Amino acid sequence: MNNVMKINGHQAVIVFDPDIELFRGEFIGLNGGADFYAPDVAGLQREGAISLEVFLKACNEKGIEPLKNFSGKFVLRVDPAIHEAAALAAAAGGKSLNQWAADILKISLRDSDNAHALAA
Repeated sequence: MNNVMKINGHQAVIVFDPDIELFRGEFIGLNGGADFYAPDVAGLQREGAISLEVFLKACNEKGIEPLKNFSGKFVLRVDPAIHEAAALAAAAGGKSLNQWAADILKISLRDSDNAHALAA
């Protein structure tokens, strides 16, 4: 089960690791790894804040931009039958496959916790 937790304005994906019986958090959107572990929500918030602070401090000291720059481009590999069906749906809607896929992603994300990113 994946969940997202916001810590000091940054989002982290939270998963349970049954091997060590702890929750693991990993910040997303950063130019490097910043993860943390804890047995409960309060611990995740505390450890996440520490991990984020250490990461941001290290970036500042080294002159590294801490936030990842998303270009708007990514490669998607799907089964050929899905590719064909998507191309047909796009053409039937008078759209390029790229525009159709972007619209589908936007619709899928509209009601998610990441809806704020869809302002464009």
